[in-house]
Amino acid sequence: MDGKTKSSPERILLEPYKYLLQLPGKQVRTKLSQAFNHWLNVPDDKLQVIIEVTEMLHNASLLIDDIEDSSTLRRGFPVAHSIYGVPSVINSANYVYFLGLEKVLTLEHPEAVRVFTRQLLELHRGQGLDIHWRDTYTCPSEQEYRAMVLQKTGGLFGLAVGLMQLFSSWGRDLKPLLDTLGLFFQIRDDYANLRSREYSDNKSFCEDLTEGKFSFPTIHAIWSCPESTQVQNILRQRTDNADIKRYCVDYLEKVGSFAYTRQTLRTLEEDTYRLIRELGGNPELESLVKHLGRMHQEVEPVGGEAAAAAAGDGEAEAGEGETQ
Repeated sequence: MDGKTKSSPERILLEPYKYLLQLPGKQVRTKLSQAFNHWLNVPDDKLQVIIEVTEMLHNASLLIDDIEDSSTLRRGFPVAHSIYGVPSVINSANYVYFLGLEKVLTLEHPEAVRVFTRQLLELHRGQGLDIHWRDTYTCPSEQEYRAMVLQKTGGLFGLAVGLMQLFSSWGRDLKPLLDTLGLFFQIRDDYANLRSREYSDNKSFCEDLTEGKFSFPTIHAIWSCPESTQVQNILRQRTDNADIKRYCVDYLEKVGSFAYTRQTLRTLEEDTYRLIRELGGNPELESLVKHLGRMHQEVEPVGGEAAAAAAGDGEAEAGEGETQ
């Protein structure tokens, strides 16, 4: 191998991360940052750095998530660790975390590193609790689940807006809105995992059941029907069996867990619009939330024939399932 074809150390380190970047995503966090700038009016050069940092950390965290969740697909393509191996992907993701920190230093604000550290700690606290519940078969209460989401999903939400606020004179409290958005995004993600055909194409059929994850619909089913242990036992099996997963989806429908999840999403969506109005309005943010809200209003269900088609469809289309 001559000098022209030999890979540089930097290229080798970043190859798993670059692989993920080539897969088409929806850039939801970038759109959120741009929408919040309607209020914060951050200078373009600072905003661009903040957006880059947030996207770097988000994508690096997806590499780790896919390992921790034993995922097989991401955005309709094989997960990075199935191609590059677990050790290289872990190292690549961790490397990008520190590249993000290095980029934060270019903002040249004395509080920037503190904001970065605080939000990354929150992200890992939430993720750690989520993994603990899954691996010890401990079903959290809805209140415990919501608190975890505010750490896990809210971590990166809070990072972008927290950094933006350092360069803004607009002093309104955005935490209630950020918390509501974080819950809306994660519960929407949980619902889509079990009910959306697009999600099944891009992440594999009802992946949360195979992972054994306690998601919002399954938590509701377990606590609302304490006399039945069907859901707990299905989650404990970490099954790939499509028939069992279809049965679980039908059971969640029968006990009202999907209806409860849809109502929760409607409430969170309405709360989001109310908080936006109280802050003076934000057409761009309202439009983004409305677009995301369509999924739980007009979902193409994965159940019965749709579930069978999703489970048997080997040709997954490109896209992005996650909004986390």
